[in-house]
Amino acid sequence: MQNKQIKIFSDGGARGNPGPAGVGVVIQMLPVTSNQLPVTLSKYIGEATNNQAEYSAVIEALTWVKENIHHDCTSKVQEGMEIEYFLDSELIVEQLNQRYKLKNEGLKPLFWQVRDLVIALGGKVSFKYIPRDQNKEADRLVNQAIDNERGNEKN
Repeated sequence: MQNKQIKIFSDGGARGNPGPAGVGVVIQMLPVTSNQLPVTLSKYIGEATNNQAEYSAVIEALTWVKENIHHDCTSKVQEGMEIEYFLDSELIVEQLNQRYKLKNEGLKPLFWQVRDLVIALGGKVSFKYIPRDQNKEADRLVNQAIDNERGNEKN
């Protein structure tokens, strides 16, 4: 199986904190072929805090990778598969990289879900902070998810 590199950009947000929340994800497999578009995910997650939404976006993305890319591997660890993960939440990046303590009890189950997914994917996932202006597509997908749900509530 050919080595894969995956870049993931995600965002989670809530209108109000807590409030109606959504997640947005952009997944790009590398090297990019001429007919390959990034995978985008946009999902309304109900009432949540901003930090819960950020963690939920990471879970959505890693679950998608596990179910759609990693599942066809014969071993638990796919040799050479590396995932570079980019978020615009410094807090979540630092918690996932275990440089900040996780004190919020409501986030702990989400943190452990992410860790379990990272282990299931072979552990080669690096989490990096990026400025918000470098994460515009994921942010757009968050707002799309919330707007679509709020539009459905009016009908």
